[in-house]
Amino acid sequence: MAVKLYGMPMSTCTTRVMICLYELQAEFEFVRVNPFVGEHKQPSFLSKNPFGLIPVLEDGDLTLFESRAIIAYLLEKYKDQSYDLTREGNPKEAALARVWMEVEAHHYDPAIKPLLFETLVASHFGKTPNQSIIDAKRGEVNQVLDVYEARLSTTKYLAGDFYSLADLYHLPCTRHLMNSPHADLILSRPHVKAWWEDVSSRPAFQKVAINMNFDAV
Repeated sequence: MAVKLYGMPMSTCTTRVMICLYELQAEFEFVRVNPFVGEHKQPSFLSKNPFGLIPVLEDGDLTLFESRAIIAYLLEKYKDQSYDLTREGNPKEAALARVWMEVEAHHYDPAIKPLLFETLVASHFGKTPNQSIIDAKRGEVNQVLDVYEARLSTTKYLAGDFYSLADLYHLPCTRHLMNSPHADLILSRPHVKAWWEDVSSRPAFQKVAINMNFDAV
């Protein structure tokens, strides 16, 4: 039985899981849940995630939410099926992958998501973008990407010379950034730009990226 993923194609947390599923070559059924019309707050969905957030994964009688927890489960479930995204066979490489996964969660994600919300999402909720937030978050993203530029001047990927879950975690937000007025934040940094062109060309990501379109909301 294929696992079932509930979410929305442009949701960064949903697509993080979808990219992982494609990397693992795992069969899954996708069930669209549209937060823009409140479907995530309906009783039928709240019974799956009481916080009313996407994504949710169902695997038989198991229901999971929180994208990173879902991915940890999928990596264990399909560990013999595909590319080793966590490098667990090499303690040093695995540790470096975990470091940059934490960097994404605590530095990249908190800086970039408010910028993306004000630029790409606010108008869909009838809100006027807040320019002061945009300016502040652009400054934060600039500082974070300076660190990335330095890191990627010495390694091909974030954790080393191998693609890992650390790179995968960055794909959804960066894709939206590249389709926003703030793409210069990536394009102005040659090593970050080269890294993005590499990781965004992976087939698993391409299958997801084609549907990450806010115009389709």
